Amino acid sequence: MELIVYLAGEIHTNWRDELKQKAESLQLPVKFVGPMENHDRSDSIGEDILGKQPTNIYKDEVASSINNLRTTVLMNKSDIVIAKFGEKYKQWNTAMDASTAVSLNKPLILIRPESLHHPLKELSNKANVTVETMNQALKVLSYIFEEGNID
Repeated sequence: MELIVYLAGEIHTNWRDELKQKAESLQLPVKFVGPMENHDRSDSIGEDILGKQPTNIYKDEVASSINNLRTTVLMNKSDIVIAKFGEKYKQWNTAMDASTAVSLNKPLILIRPESLHHPLKELSNKANVTVETMNQALKVLSYIFEEGNID
């Protein structure tokens, strides 16, 4: 069995690469999908397809509709969502993706540092599992594939 895992979270650091490498070293049968990680491409996709927009607001609107389509398609195809919150960047897209996973009834692993417990308490309560580190999230993911012995 192979699972498709949607990785929600900021696109400014390489946390996805780190998580993918660790999952590969554990030989987990997973395939990862997620948002467009090239920030410039994500911001300009609307104009790349539809042409120059009259203002930055319109530019953002056409890009967000295409990015939302991508997220909808990939999240609907995923078996589980891992949403990673950090302290450095604003996490609006992560919160939106995590809440979308909840509304789609997708299993959700939320990664957030203890310092974000209070602002994320309601979302954390809706997640299937909340952890503080990527390693903990990988252990949860790994547990899915662990065989139990019934005697």
